[in-house]
Amino acid sequence: MHAPSNPDGEEHLPLRLLSLAAAIGSISVVGIAIGLGVPLLSVVLEQRGHSASMIGLNTAAAGLASIAAAPIATPLGARFGVVPMLAVSMFVGALSFMGFHYATEFWMWFPLRAVLHIALTIVFILSEYWINVSAPPRRRGMVLGIYATMLSLGFALGPWIFAQIGSQGVRPFAVAFGLVLAGMLPVLIAWRQSPRIPRGGSGDGNRFLRYIWLVPTATAAVFVFGAVETGGFALFPLYASKIGYPEADAALLLSMIGLGNVLFQVPLGMLSDRIGDRRRVLVACAVAGLAGMALMPLVAQNWTLMAALLLVWGGAVAALYTVGLAHLGSQLHGRDLASANAAFVFCYGIGMLAGPQMIGLGLDAFGPPGFGWTIGAFFAAYLLLIAVRMMRSPSRS
Repeated sequence: MHAPSNPDGEEHLPLRLLSLAAAIGSISVVGIAIGLGVPLLSVVLEQRGHSASMIGLNTAAAGLASIAAAPIATPLGARFGVVPMLAVSMFVGALSFMGFHYATEFWMWFPLRAVLHIALTIVFILSEYWINVSAPPRRRGMVLGIYATMLSLGFALGPWIFAQIGSQGVRPFAVAFGLVLAGMLPVLIAWRQSPRIPRGGSGDGNRFLRYIWLVPTATAAVFVFGAVETGGFALFPLYASKIGYPEADAALLLSMIGLGNVLFQVPLGMLSDRIGDRRRVLVACAVAGLAGMALMPLVAQNWTLMAALLLVWGGAVAALYTVGLAHLGSQLHGRDLASANAAFVFCYGIGMLAGPQMIGLGLDAFGPPGFGWTIGAFFAAYLLLIAVRMMRSPSRS
């Protein structure tokens, strides 16, 4: 009933295409719902009279829920099957979106936010496992680049939909509900091509934390990406304001980072397929991230040069996720890959929590230069780690 994993060879191409299209299409639709839901929830809370700090506290509950969900995704997928868990998680997530509209008390939003992001975390972990195990080994980077591009476009389309339909009434929540349910259709259609997660074996689900260290160049890459993406996006408008940019110009510069994310993922993924050791591409991405922060003060007063720098910088930094995930898939298979994929998402969540705090402290302590110094420190630490691994480990981990 399930397509067998075949890491060393090629499966029947139509089956691969159906399987990949289902997983990528499903998660892309869910990405649109998330892109719609994130601003929607914040705006609705503000309209109900809640302070920014309380809105931030409720949003932080999402990160904690995602971290808590990561260790349980693989055991659940192994026990009940990938497609059943995806379908149940999407259904629960869709109901959670509707629940926000009817939850009149603020305290109700905390369990709703937790349930929503537990469900979405399981969806992401199992979908990425499906994509990784279905991708032809020689084209894994390209396939994951397509996945990252589609997901980025989904995240961008969500806010546009929100701008069209507004925040009033039940309609925006119903649209998010419908989008998540629509994401179930591709995986149900491709049910027979879904991968199986082996139960038990060398990847004992009770030893989740060991997977963080199994392929550290991949998990550290996604930690850095989570920290820099979340902290950088959250605090860049403040940094731009401090160096003299008006709000509109700062917003356009921020959009250049997102545009780089969309444009560079497939080319860099394809490049990683052509290079035997994907860690070299990860090194190049981290070097670009560090160099971008070093160059930023030199071009900061020229909007055009700043935009060009951030376009390239954003694409290179986002590839830490794409190429890191491809590297993970090239090193592990079966349940080990599923558990390591969960650890990958777990490290991304830790980065999301650490990045804004550390970058904010750097900005407060050192002013505008502290923004780039702190972000640069993340890349420098990662380069040190990967240099040590490349010298010591011939197994490309």
